Amino acid sequence: MSKSSRSKVRRGRVRGRVSVHPRGFGFLRVDVPDGEHSFEGPAPSIFLPPPDVNGILAGDLVDARLVEEGDGRYSATDLEILERPRDRLIGEVVGQGRRLRLRPDSEIANEDWPLYGAKGLSEGTTVVAEIEGSRAVRPRALEESEASLERVIARWSLRGEHTEELEERGRRARQKKIPRRDLRGVPTVTIDGPSTRDIDDAVAVLPVQADGSLRVLVSIADVDAFVPEGSELDLEARARGTSVYLPDLVLPMFPRSLSEDRCSLHPDVDRAALTVEMRIDPEGRIRAVDLEATRIRSDARLTYEQVEEFLDQGKTSAVPESVQPLLRWLRTAVGRLSAVRAGRGGLSMVREEATVGFDRKGQLSSIAARSETSAHRLIERLMVAANESVAHWLGERGLPALYRVHPAPDADGVDQLADFAANFGFETAFGSELTPRALAAFEAQYASARAAPAIRAVLRKSLGPARYTVHPGSHFGLAAPLYLHFTSPIRRYSDLVCHRIIKAHLRGDRDQVAVDPDLEDLAGHINELAFRAAKAEDQRLRMLAARYFSSRVGQKFDGNVISVKPFGLIVQLEGVGLTGAVPVESLPGSDWEEDRGTQSLVSKGGRRYGVGRAMRVRIAGTDEEQGHIELEPA
Repeated sequence: MSKSSRSKVRRGRVRGRVSVHPRGFGFLRVDVPDGEHSFEGPAPSIFLPPPDVNGILAGDLVDARLVEEGDGRYSATDLEILERPRDRLIGEVVGQGRRLRLRPDSEIANEDWPLYGAKGLSEGTTVVAEIEGSRAVRPRALEESEASLERVIARWSLRGEHTEELEERGRRARQKKIPRRDLRGVPTVTIDGPSTRDIDDAVAVLPVQADGSLRVLVSIADVDAFVPEGSELDLEARARGTSVYLPDLVLPMFPRSLSEDRCSLHPDVDRAALTVEMRIDPEGRIRAVDLEATRIRSDARLTYEQVEEFLDQGKTSAVPESVQPLLRWLRTAVGRLSAVRAGRGGLSMVREEATVGFDRKGQLSSIAARSETSAHRLIERLMVAANESVAHWLGERGLPALYRVHPAPDADGVDQLADFAANFGFETAFGSELTPRALAAFEAQYASARAAPAIRAVLRKSLGPARYTVHPGSHFGLAAPLYLHFTSPIRRYSDLVCHRIIKAHLRGDRDQVAVDPDLEDLAGHINELAFRAAKAEDQRLRMLAARYFSSRVGQKFDGNVISVKPFGLIVQLEGVGLTGAVPVESLPGSDWEEDRGTQSLVSKGGRRYGVGRAMRVRIAGTDEEQGHIELEPA
């Protein structure tokens, strides 16, 4: 994103991204760069009536005139398109003869587009077409089996597989030779899921110190050694911003020849890395941090399940004897880090997520909730400690960084959190200001409750997302004064930027500026790409879930209401990690109205359904294209 497209509130105008609702209206998600405080509270999401959305596509960056309506409400007029990241449309051919048009998916646009090059296509055909000005051109008909996945890729403007030319560039890329510390003799392991192919982090522990301190090494793949800044491979990765992990397809940030082969930390091969060494004392305090370019050799590729069975159950068959002491020492280090983390407060990273299973023929076979294990928590604690240590290392030296900032909720947000906790049956007494320790104390209340997954889902949504910025700030959810991303340069462009800043300093560059406007522009660019990737991953999961439950209409679940909308209730299903909607038409009673004060739907007769309520529901129907699961009270 260029400097000229930075989103600023200036002279009564705003800039932001547009989203389109299937019913034809839209919303303008206003973007205000850090350091500019033009609104009281968070920047608003402004409703756009259907006529104002005509000619605009979801994801467009627009400039608009801001009108303050009072009571904290705004409207926006005179929309002008500044940037269109989308280069393709997906939709249905409509019309007859030579007057064929493309009707884009309702979440992309609210009006038809002229369609050219559609000879031989019939009305009703699903196609992907390229955008050329205000026209859709060169349409490609989609088979029914591929339309569902292509719909997600097109809706969120994702970049598809890399070209063979880029794959070949990855295979032929030369590793930049620089001085490296040789760590190949230090026992080192990687711990990932069994299907992971892009392995970018490895862990090790050096012998215990006389004072009881442990020297933990977190080694990260040195992608920059193969990808010079400004090269074609680099520019393509920057345009992607992140790898996208759809349940049935991975769209990597780098060609697979790099991400799954030459950069990936496979066992028994030498690999270039950037290593952070953390000296952790017996009380869990990180006393010293060093960063070096290194050469490592992983001794074993372990899975979360193998590590959990070894550490929790004492099973040794799947773990080589040579690395068993290493895992025990890692557990010691993580125990220390966890003690300090618990004292600081914040949220744990535990979450219940839906995982999709496929049979040998690639057909959808199962959906179930997966909770994180002790092995997941071990790696999470080490990666968080590494990210936080690097953030402080950069900050202490006055170096630039893409910090990961997560603001604390304002007073209204604290009141809402207290209200939803009460709806679940928990008392909080947060006071006017929520602190990380108070948040951790609340989590301790519900950690073992049956409704814990639903509470976590509501809580994470209420606290909102973190974002990248060059301005130092705290990460409230992690209770970290400074935080950034360093540990996944194969998967996230922000981490690659961090590596380049570190390596420049290590080789003697002292001209880097702490607050760089170009870097802040890049932060906004990456924030947008990460937002789209997360939305695509969630939508694809919901679409597959709708497909799975389409043959299971009538199946019953227990659940909890996690959100109330004018059209009905959003219920999180126990044991599945998914949500569905209960429309008001299926609720007993009549004349339902939303009561925002109590986060409830209230009927004319006094019936009430609020956030936190336990419900027994059944699957009433599904819509795979929209990713909807419709529920009804059982």
